[in-house]
Amino acid sequence: MAQLISRTASVSPKGRQAEFPRQLVHRSDPEDVFPTGWTRQTDTQFSVSARWPRAHRFFAPVAGRYQDPLLIAETMRQTTMLLAHAEFDVLVGDQFVMWELGYTSSPESLALGARPEHPDHPDGSWDITVDVSCSRIKRRGRGLGSMSLELLLHRNGSRIATGGGRISCTSAKVYERLRGDRHALIGVPVPLLPAVAPRAAGRTSERDVVLAPTPHQGVWQLRLDTGHPTLFGRPNDHVPGILLLEAARQAANVVCSGRSFLPVSLETAFLRYVELDRPCWIEARIVPADTPSTTRVQVRATQDGEPVFTSTLDSPDRTEEAQGTRS
Repeated sequence: MAQLISRTASVSPKGRQAEFPRQLVHRSDPEDVFPTGWTRQTDTQFSVSARWPRAHRFFAPVAGRYQDPLLIAETMRQTTMLLAHAEFDVLVGDQFVMWELGYTSSPESLALGARPEHPDHPDGSWDITVDVSCSRIKRRGRGLGSMSLELLLHRNGSRIATGGGRISCTSAKVYERLRGDRHALIGVPVPLLPAVAPRAAGRTSERDVVLAPTPHQGVWQLRLDTGHPTLFGRPNDHVPGILLLEAARQAANVVCSGRSFLPVSLETAFLRYVELDRPCWIEARIVPADTPSTTRVQVRATQDGEPVFTSTLDSPDRTEEAQGTRS
């Protein structure tokens, strides 16, 4: 049932950091929660603190040298959920649609360093600040209908990434009517398909592979493990967006076989809900990039003959030491 977090828990006076329950970022396991608090600067500008782990069961370092770039996307997503609930009166239980998400970073910004000279924490985790500016805010009654966000991630004064996104919100009752019998699929087992070779997908564990092989080159079926602790961190009646981003990244790794692929830039559009009980096809191809030192991959997902997701990922060519496989 939808509920509103108490104002004392959800809203911070200007200049003070607030704490929050994990449900505000739609995560149940504390290991998967990256924001640690937020400060309101104005009615539309906020500063969110976050912590990135040196090691994570899913968002693991790439080749032991780089923070996983998808930490940027997941931190952006969680930051958006947090602020929507805490500052824009979105009820817990209401539903979000992330229509667009993109970021730009660099290998240098994500480099871990063998032994950081001034580590943020003894375990090697990073303290991150996310500066957020909200715009095109449309209200739905007292709550939020939609908005766009621009985000700047930095650490110790150095920029890590810039990005943005666009979301809309739907009340729990409207969502239930919209989805109809789809809601009944929550908790229903999904047959686990065979996996492509983990190393080809840039992974070390088969459990983290989200692509299943097909007879066609550059085409895979989406592979769903609804018991995955991070990709399905809470019950859902459709495929989570972070899983689609991971599918795009893995497809880029496969089509760039023999090359390094570190997705330091990503632009994504989520076009429709991806259903759990019907095949979803992932297609990827290398396309010309804006600069000769960049490899660009376009990824498209289709279901029932309709496009449901598109993503363009860029990787610098000169990252030979990062073979795209988790350490």
